[in-house]
Amino acid sequence: MNHPVDASRVFLSPRMQGFWLAPITQPKRRPRHAGGFDVSSASAFKPAAAELLHGKIHLLTSFQDFGLADAITRALREEGYQTPTPIQAQTVPFALTGRDVIGIAQTGTGKTAAFALPILHRLLERRTKVSPKTCRVLVLSPTRELSGQILDSFNAYGRHIGVTSALAIGGVPMGRQVRALMGGVEILVATPGRLIDLVQSNALKLGQVEFLVLDEADRMLDMGFINDIRKIVAKLPTKRQTLFFSATMPKDIAELASQMLQDPARVAVTPVSSTAERITQRIIQVDHSAKATHLAELLKQELVERALVFTRTKHGADKVVKGLERAGIRASAIHGNKSQNHRERVLAAFRSGEIRTLVATDIAARGIDVDGISHVVNFDLPNVPETYVHRIGRTARAGAEGIAISLIAGGEEMGYLRDIERLIRIALPREDRRTAREAGHREQGHREQGHREPGHREAGHREAGHRDAGAPNPHRTHRPHAARGNESVQAPKGPRRHRRSGANNGAQQINRQEPRRGSHGGGKSEGIQGVAFLHRESRPNNHRNRRQQPR
Repeated sequence: MNHPVDASRVFLSPRMQGFWLAPITQPKRRPRHAGGFDVSSASAFKPAAAELLHGKIHLLTSFQDFGLADAITRALREEGYQTPTPIQAQTVPFALTGRDVIGIAQTGTGKTAAFALPILHRLLERRTKVSPKTCRVLVLSPTRELSGQILDSFNAYGRHIGVTSALAIGGVPMGRQVRALMGGVEILVATPGRLIDLVQSNALKLGQVEFLVLDEADRMLDMGFINDIRKIVAKLPTKRQTLFFSATMPKDIAELASQMLQDPARVAVTPVSSTAERITQRIIQVDHSAKATHLAELLKQELVERALVFTRTKHGADKVVKGLERAGIRASAIHGNKSQNHRERVLAAFRSGEIRTLVATDIAARGIDVDGISHVVNFDLPNVPETYVHRIGRTARAGAEGIAISLIAGGEEMGYLRDIERLIRIALPREDRRTAREAGHREQGHREQGHREPGHREAGHREAGHRDAGAPNPHRTHRPHAARGNESVQAPKGPRRHRRSGANNGAQQINRQEPRRGSHGGGKSEGIQGVAFLHRESRPNNHRNRRQQPR
């Protein structure tokens, strides 16, 4: 067995606000697996981790350099792992020493092996009997698919160790999971919701957890798991090792990490705002009603090996699938409303190539670990810029090339696009496929807004958010007690309905409606004056003074 690398002697450079930014080269090869590079081209790849020995930098070019147990390195050889990826080269030395780690890396960079390998090594170093209904390692992930893939990785790397493991996810009956935890397990991979269900039903106790892993922490925040995570952490022992991984690092996630980790080592292999250089990105502006048509045309015209289409909602995903099937394109959807069995069948068909187009929401896509995705299509542009970075990261994995296409319709998505370009600091190429009528109408509207005279009363009121922006006559004289724009539409209803009953009844009806209208400071008389003003031209002048008299 080799001696583990001393993480305190790893050469780091301060960059990216306390994170070490590992350089990523672009070797021209396709590795056997996303977790490691082929040794045949190791000379073209220069790992980021470096051990400082006697003033000289020793590069970690092999998993043998980590000093992992022989049983683990043998399993890695069988999996085809030869050279560690940047996130693995930087994380494993720190994790082997028991130190907390914050790791930032996009999907497909080998994050799972980065935390699974050191945990398995440390479990093997101190093998103890697990108490019933407990676990030593707890891994939290946002989706069922991702949880299953993490457990498969643990079992693959630890095949010669004989670790006990279990999976706790929603969408399936809890009875089998309860029975699996009865005798205790060494490794438990779970989604937050199901884990809390097990704890509350007394099927699981968290008092003996030694290792905590949070994978895809930013997505768990987006899914609303933040309170569940806090509840779980509160039940864990204070003395533990925590490994915290995320594709992006927004401020809320950084605050959560600061509360959970103690003096963590910070590692990032790519900035939060960066996108893979091997991804060709482009924007296509289309009419909103023609989005489905353009999507079908793209999938027919492009040389698609596998395409992943993103929608914002579950209903939208199902609708896109129906549109593609009408166009003769076989596709399936995966989202939270689908059963676990359905999701597993669809993913298996997508991996095998039986289905080449998969439509998914952001939440479900976090569990999709499929090599060979050539195209990512944003049918709906995300309203969170970091989500765009993660979406397109599903292609161009493991050194391959990829294409990311976004269909943009309407001013709202144009605003999302500006936020994305501001984040990634790239002006994405655009192609306008809108109809001439709609495109010309929008351009004319932009010119009118840009060149309208400053003295134009209606434009001035609308741009400034004036209270009379909804009034039909922009040139009328405004009185101190005139009703607001939203009141002027409702005010005539009362008097018109009771016009034949006399002025007093009309006034009483107005006064009964006034509190619901939420007028400010005017009281009853203000509402009456507003109605009198609006109907001055349509009612005799001799009634005006009578209607304005206080009751």
